[in-house]
Amino acid sequence: MVGKLLMRGMLVGIVAGLVTFAFARTFGEPQVAQAISFEDHEHAAAGDAPEPELVSRGTQAGLGLLTGVVSYGMALGGLFALTYAYAYGRIGSIGARPLSAWLALAAFVALVVVPTLKYPPNPPSVGDPETIGYRTGLFFLTLAISIAAMVLSLNVRRIAATRFGQWNGSLVGVIFFVVIVGVALSALPEINEVPAAFPAALLWKFRTVAMGMQIVMWTSIGALFGMLAERAPNMSRSADERGYVAGRMARNFVRRGH
Repeated sequence: MVGKLLMRGMLVGIVAGLVTFAFARTFGEPQVAQAISFEDHEHAAAGDAPEPELVSRGTQAGLGLLTGVVSYGMALGGLFALTYAYAYGRIGSIGARPLSAWLALAAFVALVVVPTLKYPPNPPSVGDPETIGYRTGLFFLTLAISIAAMVLSLNVRRIAATRFGQWNGSLVGVIFFVVIVGVALSALPEINEVPAAFPAALLWKFRTVAMGMQIVMWTSIGALFGMLAERAPNMSRSADERGYVAGRMARNFVRRGH
C-alpha cells in the first residue's frame, strides 16, 4: 500500500512540476531577466568586467528550469505520499480527498508561508554573496522551527479536540501554532540586503511570482493526489461509508452473542 502511494505521489509531483514550470516560464522568467539586466547595468556602471556564463540564459530558462522544478515536485510528491500514508486513519474518519487537501494546506503553510514571512525570496543581483551561507542557515532554521511548530500544534489540536470538541480543538491548535511561530520569527535576526537602487516594483513582482509558483505546486499536489489516493484499495470509501460498515460489523458482533 505505502509503495503504491509513494509511486502515485511521485507521479503527481512530476505533473505538478510540469504545471509549475509552465507558470514559472510564463510569469517568472520575465522578472528574472529584468533583475539580471539590472545587475549587468550596475556592473557596467562600476566598470566591472562581465562574469562569464557557465550556463547560457536560454538553458537556464528552459531545460535547467524544467529539470529543477520537476525534480523538486517529484521529491515533494514522494514525501507528501509518505506523510499521507502515516496520517490516513490517525486523524479521524476523513476521506482521501479532504485529507490530501488539508495536508497540502498544512505543508504549504509550514514549508512556504512561514519561512517567506521572515526571509522572502530575492531575485538575482539581490544579496551579498559573502553572507549566502549565513542566510541559508537562517532559512533552514526557520523551516525547521515551522515544521516542529506544525507537528506540535497538530498534537495539541488532537488532545484539545478530545476535551473541547473538534472545532474548538482546531482553534486551540491554530492559536498554538501562530504563537510559537510568531515568537520564533520575532527572535530571528532581520536580513535586508536589497540595493537601494533596485526597483521596488520588480522586487514585489518577483516575490509574488515565487509565491504563486508554490501555490500552483501545492494546489496541484493536494488535488491530484487526493484523486489518485481515493482509488487506492481501502481508501475509496468515504468517511460515512466507513462508519456505516463499522456500525454493521459491530451489530453483527453483538447479535452473535460475543
